[in-house]
Amino acid sequence: MAFAPRWVYGVAMRATSAPFSADLAADPARLFDLPRPAGQCRIVVAMSGGVDSSVVAALAAQSGAEVIGVTLQLYDHGAATGRKGACCAGDDIRDARAVADRLGFAHYVFDHESDFRSAVVDRFADDYLAGRTPIPCIRCNMGPKFTDLLRMARDLGADCLATGHYVRRVVDGDRITLERALDPARDQSYFLYGTTDAQLAYLRFPLGGLPKPAVRALAGALNLAVANKPDSQDICFVPDGNYARVVGAIRPEGLVPGAIVHAATGEVLGRHKGIIHYTVGQRRGLEVGGQAEPLYVVALDPVERRVLVGPRAMLAVIRAQLGETNRIGPMPEGALLHAKVRSLARPVPVVLEGPLGEGAATAIRFVEPELGVAPGQAAVLYDGERVVGGGWIESTQAAL
Repeated sequence: MAFAPRWVYGVAMRATSAPFSADLAADPARLFDLPRPAGQCRIVVAMSGGVDSSVVAALAAQSGAEVIGVTLQLYDHGAATGRKGACCAGDDIRDARAVADRLGFAHYVFDHESDFRSAVVDRFADDYLAGRTPIPCIRCNMGPKFTDLLRMARDLGADCLATGHYVRRVVDGDRITLERALDPARDQSYFLYGTTDAQLAYLRFPLGGLPKPAVRALAGALNLAVANKPDSQDICFVPDGNYARVVGAIRPEGLVPGAIVHAATGEVLGRHKGIIHYTVGQRRGLEVGGQAEPLYVVALDPVERRVLVGPRAMLAVIRAQLGETNRIGPMPEGALLHAKVRSLARPVPVVLEGPLGEGAATAIRFVEPELGVAPGQAAVLYDGERVVGGGWIESTQAAL
């Protein structure tokens, strides 16, 4: 089925002043940086069943290239399979297939539930058991979503793999960089710091210059059934947001009770129902009243099953040790880097204290003490808008 590119891009241009210029409207194939005329190319689109990847599929179809949609079935956990916006299971797979049928291209579903469980779900549970605060979405991107999908796309003879992530792939001569989306409210670069240079050369992110309302406008203009589908809000395999319930079902030893201890005085303030109910920086749910000031979780001791609490000032750290680091592109020389230590945190200035990339261990020193830096989270480094790389936070040094 053919669509009019100028008309559809007209919707996007009215909705945003981002870089969808008239020349792109006349030649949408440029969005995918194809190596040959679009009619000679094949694009594989990673389709989760949501509005973002569906619009990417529509843009790919408009380019004139052959399009193949691919969905990885990653899990099948009860209520999640029937929940709209869950991603990669149940109704979402059916939505992806319906979009492919609407746009007139082939769609394939591959069962990766076993790999996803071992690489992402079990690791998520083990991290909580070890007193860490995991980010399974990064593990998923570093594993099934990119490694496996890229291999499939190449096996299918595709010239590129396109996804619905809100990041920008910027080409400057022979140099390709990963940069933050123009819309800071939608930027997903934090979750993609593990992308390698080789992967970046093959990946395409057509939505990096669009705000979400423009994407929904495109979906509506194309009469895609997912145009008003809600965004996924929770971790895909935790349908109700109750992480402890999921972790407890996989690793019941995490539900063993223990002591809540004041980190400064060593005083036992109460009892908890399992360390998997707590993360660094948490204030609610401690149930240790009668204190002179509010208390926060400042550390977890999984060996002794202790939850260590203290005043807000004890959350401040001056240094973080990073492991499994990755670097994207060249290291900037002499530039002050900024780091995000949580997905919703603002970038703060840091000094890199060692090599970055190829899995090397390194450390970052915060120019000013930073609160709530939790082992298990990622520290993602930026040089302006460009993603330099990052690593997993292994440990921290208190500022006090």
